[in-house]
Amino acid sequence: MSPTSPGYRLSSVSFGDLPGWERDDPRALFDAMARCLTHIRDVKPYRAGVLGLTADDLMPLLAAAGILSSDMTQAQARAFFEESCIPFRIERDDAQPGLVTAFYEPEVDVSAKPDETFAHPFYFRPDDLIDLDETNRPTEMDSGYMFGHATASGVTEYPDRKEIDRGFLAGRGLEIAWARSKVDVFFAHVQGAARLRYPDGDIRRITYAAKAGHPFSPIGKLLIDLGEIPREKISMQSIRKWLAENPAKVDEILWHNRSYIFFRDADVSDDTLGPVAAAKVPLIAGRSLAVDRMIHTFGYPFFIHAPTLLHLDDGQPFARLMLALDTGSAIVGPSRGDIFTGSGYEAGERAGTVRNEADFYILIPKAAAGRFGA
Repeated sequence: MSPTSPGYRLSSVSFGDLPGWERDDPRALFDAMARCLTHIRDVKPYRAGVLGLTADDLMPLLAAAGILSSDMTQAQARAFFEESCIPFRIERDDAQPGLVTAFYEPEVDVSAKPDETFAHPFYFRPDDLIDLDETNRPTEMDSGYMFGHATASGVTEYPDRKEIDRGFLAGRGLEIAWARSKVDVFFAHVQGAARLRYPDGDIRRITYAAKAGHPFSPIGKLLIDLGEIPREKISMQSIRKWLAENPAKVDEILWHNRSYIFFRDADVSDDTLGPVAAAKVPLIAGRSLAVDRMIHTFGYPFFIHAPTLLHLDDGQPFARLMLALDTGSAIVGPSRGDIFTGSGYEAGERAGTVRNEADFYILIPKAAAGRFGA
């Protein structure tokens, strides 16, 4: 296979070319790699992206990682990747840099029953929401719709955020819990997971199950276009502040993003682990990356260097090896990634201001690297 694909290409480099590699500590990746191996072997392989890397290409790396000693040093962990992989820089044909943002697992106060305070539900997936593909998607429906509404007269678009907020699903017993704020529910949708905290202190974790199917439309861009928030000041924090100061306009702004997320319970008993995301293994704070699933394949290591991203590493430029374990509607392109920063309020503070140019390197196991010009 050619190392060149439409719009981008891969160029092999040495580990010495990765800025900050010699200081990185990738030991946290090994537990996640073991979980990926178990999923591939016992459940099903990850779907290959158009880049052409497969789960079979990845298996020898994951298997070799599983036999290393748990008390390895940082240098030994780096040496494992140096001996097993070849790094490739992802270069866009338009010479534009890559981009990283960040996401987290919010913690939301909820009630098991609705009342005047807790009035905004999280929903399980409805049974009339169906997966779509080329075999059952109506010809008049955009090919980007991966979910649809099964009705007596055929498949249509599923109701959007506005219709669901106005009660489309009410009375069907799909409510998981009720939150105080529809803004909290909205941002849990954006993040794709949440920890729900009940008044007695119990915690329930939920994660993405499906979506209504409509395209993701960022409300931050809308607020920039409306002249409400300057582009250079846009962040999760500035968006939340604007919504808090303009309660009469909250629905108008949130309904701009027609996309709506449904959840399922997440079986994650270890509080130190992140939510189970698209790769079906728990995320690791600071070491898990959401990528474009159409291009890349889950489980592969990426080295991310973002010289202007300083607040995640105590003033040092961000330079870490990460695993591709998630995806998202806004994560589009070969050098576009979303960094998982952890769970709770402080993780949200770290995530909310990340929007930085970055260099992307993918580590390809040596047996497969020859297909890409190494």
